[in-house]
Amino acid sequence: MPTALITGASRGIGRGIALALAAAGWNLALNYQGNLAAAEHSLGLCLQEGAKHGHSIRATVVKADISLGPDRESLLRAVEQFSPALDLLVNNAGVAPEQRTDLLEATEQSFDRLININLKGAFFLTQLVARKMVEQARQNGPPGKIIFITSISAYTASVQRGDYCISKAGLSMASKLFSARLAGDGIGVYEIRPGIIETDMTEKVRDKYSGLIEEGLTPTRRWGTPADVGQAVRAIAEDRFPFSTGQVFNVDGGFHLRTL
Repeated sequence: MPTALITGASRGIGRGIALALAAAGWNLALNYQGNLAAAEHSLGLCLQEGAKHGHSIRATVVKADISLGPDRESLLRAVEQFSPALDLLVNNAGVAPEQRTDLLEATEQSFDRLININLKGAFFLTQLVARKMVEQARQNGPPGKIIFITSISAYTASVQRGDYCISKAGLSMASKLFSARLAGDGIGVYEIRPGIIETDMTEKVRDKYSGLIEEGLTPTRRWGTPADVGQAVRAIAEDRFPFSTGQVFNVDGGFHLRTL
């Protein structure tokens, strides 16, 4: 069975991705930063989901703060102990601002926190994993795939959370950079841009966005779910796009469309 490492897999979109891959028979390394109970709950759900679809998958949880270099290295070592080969990295871990603040009142503390976790952590973890995948491919092993989970905030200006938008825009460029660098090694790199997804991160703005969706903010007039994102990851993981790399997949109910 192939193995995937999913960062930020204890809940929300990360859990939805893990469940989709479990249903497809993938072994899973589930990264979390602090909430062990939530991570173990994800693990249990994934084992159940795999069994429901006839797969005896293996799964493990690994604590690591990907914004820290030593944690990134220990995360990869733990994954290597779990599985010699790594077939898929899903860069999902991310945080929102603790407070939505007008752009003219934004703080360096919040900016540094979001850039370190959402952008720097994913960039340098991908660097570590890419080196491993290149070596695998040169030894005739599986070349692997890498997915960046970004956001419609990569191109949509939200002046109350500018630091989040900048971190996601940077992550989108990181996806392009790694796509160009790794294509020659047979490693596909992809970006998935979720729209308004029903998670604990969006709970505080549920009423606001529910009203906007009802008014037509998205042509598909419903909230997205972690399962919607999970199905997109599964399609890539199953090699449904063998002649594509650097591709952006919008999972946003049509938000990205320009309509009159």
